[in-house]
Amino acid sequence: MGDLFIVVGGNSLAYRLSYELTEHYGVRTTAIVPAEETSYTIRIAERLGPDRTIADTYVSKEALRQAGIDEAAAIAFVDGDDRANIHAAMLAASMRPDIRVVIRMFNQRLGVHIRQLVDNCTVLSASATAAPAFVNAALQRPHSVSAGGRALRVAIGSAIDMDRTPRLIADGIDRDSQEDIEVLPEAAAGSRTAEWMLLQERSPRHAALQFLDASDTGTPRGSHQVSPTSRLMWRASDTLRFFTSAKLRTILIASVVTLLVSLIGIWVLARPFAWALYETLLDVAGSAVPDVYGQPSAVGGDVQRVFQVAITLCGIVLMPVVTAVFVESTATRRSVRTRQPSTGLRGHVVVVGLGNAGTRVTALFRELGVPVVGIERDADARGIAAARVLDVPVVAGDRPIDDALRRAQIGRARAVVAVTGDDVVNLEAALEARAINPEVRVVVRLFDDDFARHIYTKFDNTASRSVSYLAAPAFAAAMMGREVLGTLSVYRKVLLIAEVAVEEGSELAGRELRGVDQPALTRVLAIRRTGSDDYDWSGADRGRVLVPGDRLILAATRTGFGKLPKKRAAD
Repeated sequence: MGDLFIVVGGNSLAYRLSYELTEHYGVRTTAIVPAEETSYTIRIAERLGPDRTIADTYVSKEALRQAGIDEAAAIAFVDGDDRANIHAAMLAASMRPDIRVVIRMFNQRLGVHIRQLVDNCTVLSASATAAPAFVNAALQRPHSVSAGGRALRVAIGSAIDMDRTPRLIADGIDRDSQEDIEVLPEAAAGSRTAEWMLLQERSPRHAALQFLDASDTGTPRGSHQVSPTSRLMWRASDTLRFFTSAKLRTILIASVVTLLVSLIGIWVLARPFAWALYETLLDVAGSAVPDVYGQPSAVGGDVQRVFQVAITLCGIVLMPVVTAVFVESTATRRSVRTRQPSTGLRGHVVVVGLGNAGTRVTALFRELGVPVVGIERDADARGIAAARVLDVPVVAGDRPIDDALRRAQIGRARAVVAVTGDDVVNLEAALEARAINPEVRVVVRLFDDDFARHIYTKFDNTASRSVSYLAAPAFAAAMMGREVLGTLSVYRKVLLIAEVAVEEGSELAGRELRGVDQPALTRVLAIRRTGSDDYDWSGADRGRVLVPGDRLILAATRTGFGKLPKKRAAD
């Protein structure tokens, strides 16, 4: 096998992965893209060249051979369709049983079984990889990655805790000029004293990587304290909304209010309460005996007659409405439909778009105990069924985004996370949410860096993330036979956390620990020596020579991870 790698797909992840392989790993790359031209297939062709981009209606043997499967080291299937990826992967494996296969799959349970069908296979989920970054951005808490029994997270400026054994990992931080942020700066690979002095300043321009116990993730709960009376009123309102449509609710409420006013009127004017209630119920059913013209009134006079007429007329309306509610709730089986947002929601998160990413983000909020509401235009979207299983309320249907946000109680929400596959739709949702609730936290999924830069420049309390940007390093590493434990974000910059073994024949063997550190590329965080069960996070013995069997936990930029020493070829 050579240094040829194949990417199959025509979406944002396919483009990011092609860029990752060529720019950061410097390997030859070909792509098989759909025959229908899109903005992403155009970008892929511009990146790889037309002779390295094969357009095909579906992944055929001819397309795989033209892409160079006979000499490729690895192939990645990153289409958004699980079934298409599985079929294509099995075809590729039948043609080249020894090729390394990477498959993008949303269904991770199925992915476990696919590994038994396809040899030398890695199954990854782009949405599962990226979802924690969106969730933590919405909750305004540092995203953490578990490694070697520790939880690693990024702290900026005054949030740096000097008791957490911090390591400087970024300098020159400016949210309005993020291209100038320097990740893994020179001080990180230099004197520990110089680094410590920089961290002591806790400057807003510095970011540190902090080490915590694996269980110390600082997970906030999403409970919101309300009074029992308010909770009871909201529960009654939600029950009424569940069993009735908007028109039926209007008629029902108007009829009940009229009945109550008339009941009180009869009670006050002429009858004990029990007798007034008795006559009211009979009037509702149309069974009360009216006064006879010309005879003395048996009731409370003209005013009570008015009340009884109102009750009788309301009864004519009320009884069919009650019947309609019963028929609607049973005949249409409303119990299996998605729950609507409660009028009593407070401090919740609104997720716009229940596709792959939105479904993962929603499930993660639910797992953390944070109240969440989904918004989805497509009633057949994957996330609708998932929301029903998770008992998450959803505003579904093709309606204006401002109306959907109001139905989702955005005015009392803590955050909105817009994660549809369209940058413009996400931007619109974010702007509409901010217009309704200026204090709401906004997290936007954006592929376009110019969009993201403008968002950071113009708005506070806002974060931008890209699913493909976060996921591409993990897919590229898998194609190389490596594993990325997770990614940490410093705004739009990404830091990779990886575990690397020192193997026989590796260029790492025989090198001093300090020699692995490269400014702007890599930084050794911990080492587990041969024969030991625990990682040493102190970083004290930087002169130790690495031997086969040692394991390192590294922080690396995308380029640094691509340039890590490879195993030497056999003589």
